[in-house]
Amino acid sequence: MTPESRRLDGNAAAGRLSDVFVFDATAARTRCGGCGMTAPLGVYHVYADAPGMVVRCPTCEAMVMRIAQTPGHTWLDMSGVAALDIST
Repeated sequence: MTPESRRLDGNAAAGRLSDVFVFDATAARTRCGGCGMTAPLGVYHVYADAPGMVVRCPTCEAMVMRIAQTPGHTWLDMSGVAALDIST
């Protein structure tokens, strides 16, 4: 299986992110910490076929976010996000 055949767009993360955020996270403009590309999270690449979900930059493929769920917990690693712009 190739990475491209496993890849989804950032909207695939909407359900898990709605458990954490009260706003539509897929519409939030996200800046990649690797290359600085800024776009709505919905255009980022999501790999969801592992125990957790990995969100990667569509420009440089840097890991931007990791999301994992265990009973009673949601783990969110946003170490690859330089900034998150949330419209109010």
